[in-house]
Amino acid sequence: MIPLTAFGLLWRLKISEPLLLAASLLAIATLVSAQSSREWRTGQTGRGTARWIKQSGGLTYQGGAAFGWAVLEGTSMRDGWVETRFKPVDGREDRAGGVVWRWRDADNYYVARGNALENNVVAYKMVAGRRTDLTPVGAPPGTYGMPVPVATATWHTLRVDFAGNEFVVTFDGRRLFAARDATLPDAGAVGIWSKADSVTEFDTFHYEGTP
Repeated sequence: MIPLTAFGLLWRLKISEPLLLAASLLAIATLVSAQSSREWRTGQTGRGTARWIKQSGGLTYQGGAAFGWAVLEGTSMRDGWVETRFKPVDGREDRAGGVVWRWRDADNYYVARGNALENNVVAYKMVAGRRTDLTPVGAPPGTYGMPVPVATATWHTLRVDFAGNEFVVTFDGRRLFAARDATLPDAGAVGIWSKADSVTEFDTFHYEGTP
């Protein structure tokens, strides 16, 4: 596993005009090493205590909480993008890995995740500790994310571009879907995420954005 790092890397998708405009205004890239535990704030949403372990320079979530998150200290972004590389290793209830953006506190943020037991990628809003999935744009009401193979013991890349109320989710280099929501419009921290009894390894985290 290579060292977990957080850094900017400009990469534009063929997405809606507002999101392209925001991408063109992204801040200069910043390099942040995750070797110091002071740079990551970890915690949980809901019951339990999230267990985050540093291994070979990366971070591994080892269950313990309903939802576990690790956000990068000092980040505050309204528009931009986040990307992580994760490997779902084990879990009887879940094998999930994801990214968070506009994180205000433990109970309020956006998250997108891939799940190896469900073989899908879903975006959610977490508001007052309650998680609600976001229906993909153009899909029938009630559509739960996007079905896609998420193999266990395999590295996957998950990215979300976000500007205003529009979010574009990309998985393993494939644009999966867009979602829209205006519940959490303000800038917030960014980071990684897992849930329940998942054992999930994360080895890179990339981000760039504007306040």
